[in-house]
Amino acid sequence: MDDKDWIAGAAKALAIIEAFDEEHARMTPTMVAGRAVLSRTAARRYLLTLHELGYVDTDGKLFWLAPRVLRLGQSYLDSARLPRTVQPFLQRITGVVQESALVAILDEDDVVYVARNGVNRATAVGFVLGSRVPAPLSSAGLVLLAARTPEEIEQWLASYQIKVFTPYTYACIDQLRDVLKDARRNGYVVTDQQLELGMRGVAVPLRDRHGNIVASISVSMSIGQESQNGALHRVLPVLQETASLLRNLV
Repeated sequence: MDDKDWIAGAAKALAIIEAFDEEHARMTPTMVAGRAVLSRTAARRYLLTLHELGYVDTDGKLFWLAPRVLRLGQSYLDSARLPRTVQPFLQRITGVVQESALVAILDEDDVVYVARNGVNRATAVGFVLGSRVPAPLSSAGLVLLAARTPEEIEQWLASYQIKVFTPYTYACIDQLRDVLKDARRNGYVVTDQQLELGMRGVAVPLRDRHGNIVASISVSMSIGQESQNGALHRVLPVLQETASLLRNLV
């Protein structure tokens, strides 16, 4: 990008918004400055501007995000072509397998769900429209990570900090490396209880007409009494057929 086209103020304003998260929900300007790598004076000015625009609330000392911020994500969901295109196909998947169907994209090391259909059985772990989870903790995320080159995967593995949520979460780098290798070879991923006990996910990549992987299609389900092989036999052909049908549409 040409330096003359770079608008530093826009970048800093977005950095302020992204500084807030679950562990930093309410912060002083000094705290925001540290997370956004700005001076305290600059952080305060940006916070006050965002407050005037309705994106931030304050009690005079602490600042926190206002509901208006949700408009940013909703604008993507309303305007992006991918969610609109896949929605009828997700409805078909749900109708056939009677499980929740989702489409996700990769955003750095997180997977973001941009379309879904069916009964939401994973609200507790964030499998709702617009939510994100660490990519290695979902079948959708692992499929997308596996699409990276071997060199990119190794770089990612070298920097990834393992996050364990259940006794079944992949808890070592070598295990993740093997899972990604299998996903790359098989063209699908099935995960059991990585993020929530009793939940299973099956995912396949979604390619565009040029063969590039642009998203993943997955099904989230309760494990119940069904074996992993049984779930694959029931769900995987439907996902693969749907991915094939969508190839010339996304």
